[in-house]
Amino acid sequence: MNKHISSWFSPSLQKEMPIVSYGSYGTVLLLVPTAGADYLEYERFQLIDSLAPFIDAGKLKVYSIDSVNNESWLNKHMDHWDKAQRHEQWNTYVYNEVLPFIKNESGEETPVFVSGASFGALHSMNLFLKRPDLLGGVIAMSGVYDLTYYTDGFMNDTVYFNSPWHYMPNLADHGVLEQIRKSPHIHILTGAGAYEDPKAGGAFARILYDKGIYYEFDNWGESYKHDWPTWREMLPHYIGTRF
Repeated sequence: MNKHISSWFSPSLQKEMPIVSYGSYGTVLLLVPTAGADYLEYERFQLIDSLAPFIDAGKLKVYSIDSVNNESWLNKHMDHWDKAQRHEQWNTYVYNEVLPFIKNESGEETPVFVSGASFGALHSMNLFLKRPDLLGGVIAMSGVYDLTYYTDGFMNDTVYFNSPWHYMPNLADHGVLEQIRKSPHIHILTGAGAYEDPKAGGAFARILYDKGIYYEFDNWGESYKHDWPTWREMLPHYIGTRF
């Protein structure tokens, strides 16, 4: 498997930001890490190994990036307003820097899908729903789609517009809604074992249903808990059967 690490000083975040790619060709999957982890997390926990058959066959090219969760919602020493601003800067980094970088490497016509587990599921869902013109769809695993779950209840406009649970019921922009509706790849996946919250995924799926948005909600049951073995099984299954 071809692995390549790149890095640049991000104007959006004012810091050096690395990105890793696996493979050479195929549909692009952009991975967003969980909680406070980094761009190599999915490799360390063998999720990249679980995708190796698709990567080696040229069906899939995977990119993985850093979050700034430790500089925003997980930083207990920051003001809530500053956390929200840092989160928005990270969104800008993804849209204005990461996606153009991927398109330059993989081709303008190559579709890019976004995926993540746990906190990464919320970020992935949010990234897609806000810019369905740039991203083709989302595979969200074991997510809670209410950002206030991570903000200690703090709410301002930035939190609201990055919390799919809050903004999607009120989204009225016909153009954006039609872009979202065009995607056949909105996958909301959960287990029902330890530390999973299947009700969160199911309730968010209902919001999409009420907006006339196609989605797939799949609860894998009580034997699947909030942990890496679940995600190592889920993600290859959906890449192999839905793409």
